[in-house]
Amino acid sequence: MARPTIADIAERAGVSKGAVSFALNGRPGVSEETRRRILAVADEMNWRPHRAARSLGNSRAGAVGLILSRPARTLGLEPFFGQVVSGLQAGLAEDGTALQLLVVEDPEAEMAAYRNWTAEKRVDGFVLLDPLIDDPRFPALEALDVPVMVLGGPLPDTSLSYSWADDSEAMHEAVDYLAALGHRHVVHVAGMPQFLHTKRRMDVLTEAKARHELAEVVSIPTDYSDSEGAVITRRVLSRRERPTAIVYDSDVMAVAGLGVALEMGVRVPQDLSILSFDDSLLARLTHPALTALTRDTQGWATEAARELLRLIADPSLTVRHPSSTPVLVPRESTAPPAGH
Repeated sequence: MARPTIADIAERAGVSKGAVSFALNGRPGVSEETRRRILAVADEMNWRPHRAARSLGNSRAGAVGLILSRPARTLGLEPFFGQVVSGLQAGLAEDGTALQLLVVEDPEAEMAAYRNWTAEKRVDGFVLLDPLIDDPRFPALEALDVPVMVLGGPLPDTSLSYSWADDSEAMHEAVDYLAALGHRHVVHVAGMPQFLHTKRRMDVLTEAKARHELAEVVSIPTDYSDSEGAVITRRVLSRRERPTAIVYDSDVMAVAGLGVALEMGVRVPQDLSILSFDDSLLARLTHPALTALTRDTQGWATEAARELLRLIADPSLTVRHPSSTPVLVPRESTAPPAGH
């Protein structure tokens, strides 16, 4: 099927080719109503700028896009995102490139934003977070023919570049540590089940049940919020046979869980061990301080930004950039179970 041209868009929208050019390039010269109509037609026709024409124009937006479809309330609480944004901006600033952030309500709005920002040449590339199982964004972004750096992986069956840390190995280390302490009843308060890294962590926990002869292992998905972390913790601690250890997929949920345990009179770590992913200052300021899987999230994002700048300079590149695996840091929130 032939790639749609500016002339095709002009014919369907009933305007001149000049008007289409103004609208697609974000330049003055057309009314806002006409601009919206032209952009809608271009979106329907799956129009995207031709790479050769773009290079001949030698134009750069001087910005990179980060579009998130997580609930805004969880983004505001989670230290991980602040570290990612800070690291990305640090890496991009070395080249004088800005970071444009947009938070949307759902995946459909996220996909629309990728298409619109590309068509309007607002950004030179994208950073993509939270890769999904069978992620529909991958083929869509490949079709847009724009540089993309995914934070997460490894990713099967995609030509997109990515920078990744080994979540499976990190979860192995966490479960091995708890098993060595003597824990046999372990609950995993997980993130969103559609996320690839959540699935990998859950798979490791399932496999560890047989390997360590654990009596109970269960993963319970959440939306990463402190409220769901608290609700799940209260539910599992209200059972007749409580877990002796809980692994949380974020510091925010771990701190919320610690608060619930103290509220219910469950002593940490004497009655319950708590371990968290994404070690942040939050994990170190609690009492007791939280055992956590730590990594340099800000440094990881900075390196990913630098790799994306390489892709923008040379779109023929494909980057597979391994980051350091999170390392377990034992603190006061873990201990052998009572009577062990």
